[in-house]
Amino acid sequence: MPTNAQHRNYRKTYKTPRRPFEKERLDAELTLVGEYGLRCKREIWRCQYALAKLRKAARTLLTLDPKDPKRIFEGAALLRRMSRYGLLADDELELDYVLQLTTQKLLERRLQTKVFKQGLAKSIHHARVLIRQRHISVGGQLVNVPSFNVRTSSEKHIDISANSPYGQGAPGRVAKKRAAAKAAAGDDDE
Repeated sequence: MPTNAQHRNYRKTYKTPRRPFEKERLDAELTLVGEYGLRCKREIWRCQYALAKLRKAARTLLTLDPKDPKRIFEGAALLRRMSRYGLLADDELELDYVLQLTTQKLLERRLQTKVFKQGLAKSIHHARVLIRQRHISVGGQLVNVPSFNVRTSSEKHIDISANSPYGQGAPGRVAKKRAAAKAAAGDDDE
C-alpha cells in the first residue's frame, strides 16, 4: 500500500456568515479589512471562527464545578495560551475574560499588524508585501505568513531578515541591474 508523506487536514478553518447581505455586518467587515490590510473577508471569518472555538471551550469549562480537575487543568492551559499570545493581560487571567475577547484583539496579534506598528513598513499593505516577499524574520526564523500569530515573547525579535536586501543580504535584482548599468556607463566615459 503506498504511503503519503504529507498528511493534510482538510477541515474548514472558517465559517461563512448565516446572513450574507446584512448591511451592518458588511460595513463592519469592510472597515476591518481596510484597517488591518486583509486580503479578503475570509481572513476575518477565520479569526471569528478561531475566536468562537476559544469562547466555546471557555463556556464549557465555566459550566463545570470550580473544583473540577478538568476545569482546573484545561482552564489553566487555555489561560496560559491566551496570555502567551498577548490576548489577555496578567490581571485578566480568568475564564470570564475569554468570553469578552473580540476579533480586533486577535487581528492585533497578527505579524502583518505588528510589522506596521513597529515602523518596519510604511503602511499596513506594505507590511503584508514585505512579509510575503520574505524580508521579515521573527527571532531569526524567516516567516512569510502575514496571519502568523506573534507571541509576546517574540514580539521584540521581529526584524528584517538577515539575507534580505533590506538587511545585510546581497543586493536585489534591480540594485544589481543598476550597478551593472552604472559600471557600463563608467566604462564608456573613459
